[in-house]
Amino acid sequence: MTVENPRRALGVVFFIVFIDLLGFGILIPVIPLYALSFGATEFVGSLLIASYSAMQFLAAPFLGRISDARGRRPVLLLSLSGSVIAWLLFGVAGSLTVLFVARMLAGAMGGNIATAQAYIADITAAEDRAKGLGLLGAAFGLGFVFGPALGGFFASEPVIAAARSVLPAFVPVSEFSLPSFAAALITGCNLVVAFFVLPESRPPEVRDRSPDPRYSRESRVELLLSALRTRGLGTLVVSFFLVSFAFSALESQFIFLTNDQYSYGATENALILTYVGIVLAVVQGGLVGPLTNRFGEYRLVVGGAAIQVVTLAVVPFSPVLGRLVPEVGRLLPVGPTLVPGVLALLAVMTPLSFGNALTNVSLNTLVSRSAGDEEQGGAFGLTQSAGSLARTFGPALAGGLYTAIGFWAPFVVGGALMIPILVLLGRLDRKTVTATTA
Repeated sequence: MTVENPRRALGVVFFIVFIDLLGFGILIPVIPLYALSFGATEFVGSLLIASYSAMQFLAAPFLGRISDARGRRPVLLLSLSGSVIAWLLFGVAGSLTVLFVARMLAGAMGGNIATAQAYIADITAAEDRAKGLGLLGAAFGLGFVFGPALGGFFASEPVIAAARSVLPAFVPVSEFSLPSFAAALITGCNLVVAFFVLPESRPPEVRDRSPDPRYSRESRVELLLSALRTRGLGTLVVSFFLVSFAFSALESQFIFLTNDQYSYGATENALILTYVGIVLAVVQGGLVGPLTNRFGEYRLVVGGAAIQVVTLAVVPFSPVLGRLVPEVGRLLPVGPTLVPGVLALLAVMTPLSFGNALTNVSLNTLVSRSAGDEEQGGAFGLTQSAGSLARTFGPALAGGLYTAIGFWAPFVVGGALMIPILVLLGRLDRKTVTATTA
């Protein structure tokens, strides 16, 4: 570690990732409707959503390796600059084609998460790495808690009317463009902060020993396949892929499920998803560190995956479970009626979110331990690519199962995909990835 004040640097990275995800989260409730406004079908709208993960898959290892060779700071600044351009382009898009271009550029810049993970690995000791990565996960959770809420705020009629009264006539103002401009402004402020306060975490002598990514002839798929053949790391990459693939069933189909089962719209779903985001943030930011000290990363990965086997499969059957819960009416004077099935759904989503948080943070920590000090960026880039690839194809499969078989199918299949993770981890030689887990 060469950073003079690692704790301060950790706080800066936390802030950068949080603001970056906040800008991303603002557009979550906007993107599907934006696509439909150009005459796209729901399937094309899903492709627009998936295009972000597809580009993230391609870009993450490349950005990670560049950060190994050139430093973390330049990559983070470059990605934030690209995100500002992407969100501005998103706001002024006059066609579906431009919308796809903006979304794909944003996805490519979203590959900076691997660099942020590597930065954490640079400035933390091995025994504190789980806590550091847990804070990064908390930044994710908080970004997804407050981002969609801000998106709904900027898309509301009063805010749009106020913006039209103060902005020049040539600035397009709508429920779609205003959240996009807000995301660009927030990310731009993030860029300024990072430029002035973020130190470099890799000294020149370490960067000089890293291979120049320009001369690598390996494709992203070849790098991923190479990682799969690496003892220990391959198992972790496959596990990361399966976790992301399975959880994408929940992420992509949850609103369909609540709409079909409870006739919930965006407002009601936002409340539920905000609750889920809070659980993720609390676990990743506050509980992972102490739990890791007590049980070790390996046990947390196994325990988190086991929890998700059951809870993912149970999610669609919450109406049945809810029949055991008495009617409670309204939780607040304003808000959705919490029918028994919704209470059961929240009861299931709580351990599901807890298990997913444990699995993601602990897997990332084991990946960090399995790679050398000079390979942190590349290793995290590979796992980020595996997750992005899963989130590209996972929603397509989940949507097909939902339509062809039934509302329960993607969730049950998602839970079943956690079982191979338990098998893979059970066969893993723990000494190849960690020397400290108990």
